[in-house]
Amino acid sequence: QVQLVESGGGLVQAGGSLRLSCAASTRSFSIYAMGWFRQAPGKEREFVAGVNWSGGTTTYGDSVKGRFTLFRDNAKNAVYLEMNSLKPEDTATYYCAASRGGRATVTASHYETWGQGTQVTVSS
Repeated sequence: QVQLVESGGGLVQAGGSLRLSCAASTRSFSIYAMGWFRQAPGKEREFVAGVNWSGGTTTYGDSVKGRFTLFRDNAKNAVYLEMNSLKPEDTATYYCAASRGGRATVTASHYETWGQGTQVTVSS
């Protein structure tokens, strides 16, 4: 079973950038679609971005389009979320998730495996 470990969160000022990483411990990483979700206190989990098994298709939530970029490196069993022009409303715990379905999806229930999350705080 794949295990996911996120890193790269932290405190940043509005307008700044962060790169989140998600490392997967599996030999079959390339079959998984990967996604990032986030959850702020008192709010529902929100889809941020997803990428299909090959990296050829990426999908973004409306609130991050044009600011965030998701890409994967199957040789390193990792996905990365480049976050630019950060806003205070981006503050949340960010979770990496894996789906055996192979296709990027915005639905959290389609992902079988989740990481523990990494905190991102954007100050105004």
